[in-house]
Amino acid sequence: MERFNTISRKDFLKNSALAMAGISITPAMISANSTVSEDKILSGNGKLMLKNVRLETGFEYEDDEVISTKTDLFLVETEDGKITKIAPNDLKAKAIDAKGFLMLPAFKDMHIHLDKTFYGDKWQAVRKRKGGVKGMIALEEQIMPEILKNSTYKAEKMIELLQSKGSAFARSHVNIEPTSKLDSLKNLQKALDNKKQSFGAEIVAFPQHGVYYKNSVPYLKEAAQMNIDFIGGVDPFSIDGEIEKTIDFTVQLALDYQKGIDIHLHETGESGLKTVEYLIDKVNENPSLKGKTFLSHCFVLGKLDKTKQEEIAEKLGNAQVGIVSTIPFGNLVMPLPTLQKHNVTVYTGNDSIVDHWNTYGTGSVLEKANLYAQLYGQSTEFLLSRSLKIATANLLPLDDKGIQQWPRKGDEADFVLLNASCSAEAVSRISNVESLVYKGNVVF
Repeated sequence: MERFNTISRKDFLKNSALAMAGISITPAMISANSTVSEDKILSGNGKLMLKNVRLETGFEYEDDEVISTKTDLFLVETEDGKITKIAPNDLKAKAIDAKGFLMLPAFKDMHIHLDKTFYGDKWQAVRKRKGGVKGMIALEEQIMPEILKNSTYKAEKMIELLQSKGSAFARSHVNIEPTSKLDSLKNLQKALDNKKQSFGAEIVAFPQHGVYYKNSVPYLKEAAQMNIDFIGGVDPFSIDGEIEKTIDFTVQLALDYQKGIDIHLHETGESGLKTVEYLIDKVNENPSLKGKTFLSHCFVLGKLDKTKQEEIAEKLGNAQVGIVSTIPFGNLVMPLPTLQKHNVTVYTGNDSIVDHWNTYGTGSVLEKANLYAQLYGQSTEFLLSRSLKIATANLLPLDDKGIQQWPRKGDEADFVLLNASCSAEAVSRISNVESLVYKGNVVF
């Protein structure tokens, strides 16, 4: 993707994603007598001016029930990656016409594997699994060398897919194990560096083949010094055979290098619960990890009775340990509303998209918000609007009382424009993303 500050105005008009979406910049917008220069509208340093931007302003009530969301049209300006002005709409302004599209916070995919995918390459469906997770580890040992040959390119294509669905940020797990060594990490870092003007990310050093099962310890220690954000893990009992030893190593490595923790936990039996409780205890012993520790999937929570769910949710909330859920459905429904009731941070993500683990995946976390709303009966205007937080990592335009809290002057200029009248409709209909702005620059 070309950066705006390296292309001509003619090329911008020809190639702009805004033009593709029908948000065109006409000659009338830029004239010799204009008080707003061409650079002010088009430059790639976060300067942007939009008119006819639809923002949510409050709720409309009937008998104490929210029956609709109030919106109005505004003029929005950005500069240096920040929102600098939110003003009453000005039809005469020399600005990009946002066509009345709804402006929402840019979406965030908080659990994905950008480093290992078939996306952008030859189509392949998932093959029959043999031997559970350890069987998949054996498969990865065979196929990772081939995957790594063009993993930087495929990661970039995945990022472009996420952008087309409105995400400007991802937390990506990346394989750190004896087969890939540090190559998967290095290849992903190249992709992220190539996309740094249009996409943000956090990296989790992920010992997919176990910390001790395949001895990923030396590679994890080295990765912890390589500009990553979290130390990961996977099923310490079923993979490594020891909960305490594996968690102790993970916690200590995170403490030594001031990183967060994000552990995959698929185990649903007694070992799954013990892992959750032990990690909570370790975080309580090391308060610097509060707010920086997460359990991804954590399927065991969906298998507990309601009383135990409440108990564990309260402990997670008090320890500030978050849950990152792909929002599974079918035989397993996670107690996400219970977690949220106890102030547990809940995120979501696409996990794997078209790889050896999963044939599916659209790249849309707005679709995840829709699934969340359906699974938990969030069908009213108010509850649909609250469900948007799954897509935005908990940032909403209106608070629960209908008071506007986003956007405000000084906020990051990361937002999407959707063909929707309000958040509730966007979630219910999985409304089309017309454009994505990251740090004030149009990237889709």
